[in-house]
Amino acid sequence: MPLSIFSKTSLRVCGGPHQSRQDVKPGLVKVEKSERHHEKKVEQKKPPTRVNREEERRDSMLQCSLGSDNKGFALLQKMGYKAGRGLGRNETGIIEPIPLEIKKGRGGIGHEKAKKRKAEERMEHRKQMLQVKRQAEKFAYNDYRVRFRFKKDQNQMEGDLRKSQFACQQLDEKKGIDIPEQTWYWVPTDQEEEDDQDTNQDDQDIGKMEATEEKLQAVTDYLRKTYFYCIWCAISYEGKEDLSSNCPGNCSADHC
Repeated sequence: MPLSIFSKTSLRVCGGPHQSRQDVKPGLVKVEKSERHHEKKVEQKKPPTRVNREEERRDSMLQCSLGSDNKGFALLQKMGYKAGRGLGRNETGIIEPIPLEIKKGRGGIGHEKAKKRKAEERMEHRKQMLQVKRQAEKFAYNDYRVRFRFKKDQNQMEGDLRKSQFACQQLDEKKGIDIPEQTWYWVPTDQEEEDDQDTNQDDQDIGKMEATEEKLQAVTDYLRKTYFYCIWCAISYEGKEDLSSNCPGNCSADHC
């Protein structure tokens, strides 16, 4: 064999040019394999326990069919029973014997059924709790949507009221009016805003929104009747007919 080929092969086996050939120890694999084989033999040579012997004996007995030496089977044959046929006069009964259920463990009679029943009850309880949780999350989400929509409408209505008061104050002052028809027709001063906040501090949000809506409706009606002005159109019309013909309506929903 040429030297070049031998060198390449040795490098491939050793794993690299810098790895010594003494690092490869194939004897270790054989030692580990022989140890596992020895342990397996030791396990096989161990004498079976009493439980294992009883299980083997029971399984071997269950594999054997009943013969005529069995008293119960002999009585059935005297009454006309034939092997492989169903029980009863019309041979419509069971063919195979009732299966034998071996009880394992040290639990009392009915312990397994009670354990299974408790597991089913826990599972059913978990399902109910999961359903309640989902309903609560759905309710919370819907409640959040309602509150968010309500707050949005309230902020929009308060903004429209503030624009109406500002327009009413400008138009009244331009006309020479020094005192508004109602105090809240004009933009409130800082002191009036503080008094209004103190008054409505303990009010419910719905009551506050209703009060804001009533004020907005009153101010916009005053602007439309007195100055033919629409805050959503942001213009003053020439007259009542021009206002009714060209203005979409007297609320923000009509101008969407």
